[in-house]
Amino acid sequence: MRYAEIPGTLPQHRFPADPWRLVETEFDLADIGLTETLFAVGNGYIGMRANPTEGRDAFAHGTYLNGFHETWPIHHAEAAHAFAKTGQTIVNVPDAKLLKLYVDDEPLLMGEADLDSYERAVDFAEGYSWREVVWRTPAGKRIRVRSTRMVSLVHRHLAVLTLELELLDGSAPLMVSSQLLNRQDGEDEYHVPAAALGEGRDPRRASRFNRRVLEPRLQLTDHDGAGATLGYRCASSGMTLACAYQHEIETSSEHEVETTAEPDLAKTVLTFDGVAGAPIRITKYVTYHSSRGVPAEELADRCAWTLRRAAAAGVDSLRLEQRGWLDRFWADSDIEVTGPPADDNGGGIGGGNAAADQQALRWNLFQLAQASACTNEQGIAAKGVTAGGYDGHYFWDTEIYVIPFLAYTNPEAARKLLRFRWHMLGDARRRAEELSQVGALYPWRTINGEEASAYYAAGTAQYHINAAVAQAIERYVTASGDFDFLAGEGSEILVETARLWEDLGFWANNGVKAFRIHRVTGPDEYTTVVNDNLYTNVMARFNMRYGARVVRWLESARPAKFETLCRRTSLSDDEVSAWEEAAEAMYLPYDAEQQINPQDDAFLQLEPWDFAGTPGDKYPLLLNFHPLVIYRHQVLKQADVVLAMFLQGDQFSLDQKRRNFEYYDPITTGDSSLSACVQAIVAAEVGHREPAWRYFLHSLYLDLRDTHGNTVDGVHIANAGGAWAAVVYGFAGMRDSERGLRFRPHLPDAWSSATIRLVRRGARIELELRRDGLVVRVLEGGTVPVTLDDDGVVELGPGEELSIPAVVDDPAPAVPHPA
Repeated sequence: MRYAEIPGTLPQHRFPADPWRLVETEFDLADIGLTETLFAVGNGYIGMRANPTEGRDAFAHGTYLNGFHETWPIHHAEAAHAFAKTGQTIVNVPDAKLLKLYVDDEPLLMGEADLDSYERAVDFAEGYSWREVVWRTPAGKRIRVRSTRMVSLVHRHLAVLTLELELLDGSAPLMVSSQLLNRQDGEDEYHVPAAALGEGRDPRRASRFNRRVLEPRLQLTDHDGAGATLGYRCASSGMTLACAYQHEIETSSEHEVETTAEPDLAKTVLTFDGVAGAPIRITKYVTYHSSRGVPAEELADRCAWTLRRAAAAGVDSLRLEQRGWLDRFWADSDIEVTGPPADDNGGGIGGGNAAADQQALRWNLFQLAQASACTNEQGIAAKGVTAGGYDGHYFWDTEIYVIPFLAYTNPEAARKLLRFRWHMLGDARRRAEELSQVGALYPWRTINGEEASAYYAAGTAQYHINAAVAQAIERYVTASGDFDFLAGEGSEILVETARLWEDLGFWANNGVKAFRIHRVTGPDEYTTVVNDNLYTNVMARFNMRYGARVVRWLESARPAKFETLCRRTSLSDDEVSAWEEAAEAMYLPYDAEQQINPQDDAFLQLEPWDFAGTPGDKYPLLLNFHPLVIYRHQVLKQADVVLAMFLQGDQFSLDQKRRNFEYYDPITTGDSSLSACVQAIVAAEVGHREPAWRYFLHSLYLDLRDTHGNTVDGVHIANAGGAWAAVVYGFAGMRDSERGLRFRPHLPDAWSSATIRLVRRGARIELELRRDGLVVRVLEGGTVPVTLDDDGVVELGPGEELSIPAVVDDPAPAVPHPA
């Protein structure tokens, strides 16, 4: 099983622990695909994989724009009504990262170069990556080569690259070929397909196209010969793109510049008479603009404006802005941990010491910053903009795992993500109608708003995505106090999603009148199209209750907004009463003999999976067994009932949570990256300290250790949010409601302390988790209500603090794990 033991660490001699950087001190082609992801930079719109500046020796070349996609018809072997019709795949856009270096006409190729020194890092405080090498050329000359790469967190359409060259001895002709190359599907410049994309049977990987995607529309060179622009249109989706670059050169060496532009390649060749002691610095400003249909010519004008402003500001100013953005980010979201010194073999990335955990925490938080900074009311894909995994689709991941983080750290970003779902409401209404329902049904996976899941059993049947959006609205409003959003876009979403649930379910009367929901799939995709999935029913009940409560509040507190809502949705009072009635009578499966909630109405009738007879190389099960084999068994891909107990914890007693956890934990494979963090949170709540820590480490190091074997396909962004949640909701035990914050803290044995920064309704908060409990401090802003164990509420103002004692758990038995 995945969770049988914690995997080994990355070698510390190569990846030393550093609290504010991920550092690599040795180049290795063996895991180049992994490091391309780990060192990637982005801003939520532009994403650049950490491919070598020189271009070659790459596992999967990649530059991506959030939402920029091509469409294609989904061909079903046996089609049926309302099956998804249009596939969508994020496009690998022209690559501007290339700055190829030649010394004495010999190229620098990292896989072959004789390197005297090598170091690469991505800096979480400064917000850019860099690499520095000393290369001993075939002619025996030494040259220091330093390159940096920054995607602006302030300016959505801008990236800045630099290349600094210094001959350490002798003289030599130097040439730099700076390129903007259209490499479809990550092909290299010699049209060799990338190995990473679309091969094999792994559905998590990106699709490949068998036709040309980007149709050339324009090619321009600048009047000074130092820049170029290329424009394209996607053949099927009609989306348009313009990308451009401009150079600045700082050197005392004689040099020449020549630029050409062809349909798939713009190239600026810079030649220098290099001499020792005469450094050369090349700055490459890069910009991308995309649209659903604006002509490429207009986008090219936008590119020119972006480059003009960037060049006027200069690199130093742009880096100061980047640092300022991140200073604010860390002030509101940092988690700082302390602990005993690492043991003799510690110090590298791995769960053995607090220094490594600190580095891993900040790496995960930095990924969330890079995924969300500049989305501008677009979604966050499962892999962010670090690769094309899952075809760049948006799932429920954002609402359940990412928006809670943003709601307490960057509420404006959370609001934009929710407005993205509001903009999608028209498509969701049409999708519900296609499936013979009223209201709205959000697509399981999408980029443009249309359902793109070709396998309905593990796609469209996951109606619970509606409740995920409702849950995210509730989290955001509770954390931010943005009742204007709730009264506007939020209420409209809640009405349409609640309608869907009341229409989807039905009234059954087998002795006891109950509202039931049949033929749906919960989060656990190893059990599909079932009756009364507990998670779905619990979340549907929440969705209808919350929708009704918000409508009643609007009617009394904001009558003008209520009238607008009724006009936009044709809402009636009888309809709201129907939601309330259905919610109160919602059927929740319960087995009295085992005193647990079955995952669905027939789950306990399934044959248990033979974990003892399943070797480790057969995980994940979805890649090694036919779905029907999996569906016949009690085996979970990810937390399902356990997730319901976390999200709607007030609906379960602590004893009920413990019994459910102890039943489902041993049969959960963790084949999904969305599971470990949830298991950590609930394990901590029910007193299973050791499993909570173990699951937390699985979440914290999932990408850094590549425990799922597919980090080459991009960062698991939702898991990064889950790692934050495991600390905040698990170890700090935080829960939030209209009454205020509540805590059940316990500090992991491996740490001496943990300090968490949050924002709630404009108040900046610091949580200091210690061995004896938790100290809540309000640093600035408004008051923060904290609910105590006796249900009393303390209002903390700026400069005030409150101590909460650590939880003393009843001894909980160890959770057995099948061999």
